[in-house]
Amino acid sequence: MNKTKPEGVLPSDFLRSIADERRRNDATALVKIMSDVTGQNAVMWGSSIVGFGTHHYKYESGREGDAPLVSFAPRKDSLVLYGIAVHDEGGVLTAQLGPHTMGKGCLYIRDLSAINADVLSRMIGLAYQAKAAL
Repeated sequence: MNKTKPEGVLPSDFLRSIADERRRNDATALVKIMSDVTGQNAVMWGSSIVGFGTHHYKYESGREGDAPLVSFAPRKDSLVLYGIAVHDEGGVLTAQLGPHTMGKGCLYIRDLSAINADVLSRMIGLAYQAKAAL
């Protein structure tokens, strides 16, 4: 059973609760970008993940659940975007993105203003479309 589920908290309330002003501003801007690209409203998943759209998954093991199509979490050191970069075949877009780091299926952005917004929007759109097609 997936522990992270849509919550009744308004994303705007969550964003206002972010103490660091730059992180709060970056998170607010990222909500706008993701909303514009996906055409979806933001939904809180758990206590700190902002997601857009939803899909149901089922693994061969029988485990299944729901997850956002694209999402992010504003963490202390960076914005963490989930599942975005895995849809950038060959890393062409990632190479054009600007300063970031990669983790296990995650893209970490410390300063959204240093990122190429067009490339980020393209990456979000590709990830959203790929997952929506499943």
